[in-house]
Amino acid sequence: MKHQPFEEWLLNDKNLTPVEKRELDAHLRTCIHCTALSATGLALRSARAVSPAAGFTVRFQQRLAAQKIAERRRKLWGVIVLVLSGVGLLGWFAAPFVYSFASAPVQWLTTAVGYSLFIFTSLQAFTEAVMVLARVVPDFIPPYVWMVAVSALAGLGLLWVVSIWRFSRTPQGVSA
Repeated sequence: MKHQPFEEWLLNDKNLTPVEKRELDAHLRTCIHCTALSATGLALRSARAVSPAAGFTVRFQQRLAAQKIAERRRKLWGVIVLVLSGVGLLGWFAAPFVYSFASAPVQWLTTAVGYSLFIFTSLQAFTEAVMVLARVVPDFIPPYVWMVAVSALAGLGLLWVVSIWRFSRTPQGVSA
């Protein structure tokens, strides 16, 4: 059952036209959800507002300030514990490396330079291989395969965009 226009009319307290009033009355006779919503709105509008006790705002502001101070204190202690435990774990894991570096710094430096050169030359060789493949492979693949591949990628991209759009939409109205 569609509740959207009726819920909007009940929740917004908007002035209804005679046709809308008739539609709403007919809907309220058949729908228990909207009838309950109407009764709740009527009860809330007819409730008498009670004035707060003397000094309420001062007590509220003091309690709020005390809660903010307590929250800041808890956050500060949480950050301190987090930082100290992180530094402790880092020290625990780094201690063997620091010890080996302190005992033989020349050996450690030559090892580090060797690994750096290995990584650099490996990256150079990998980029050369990728460049050769990028020049050679397109000649072996027929044009219709390229068209199918591009179409599939475009379809996946479109599917991804639509799925993101569906999940990012915000629902309108009140859900039952």
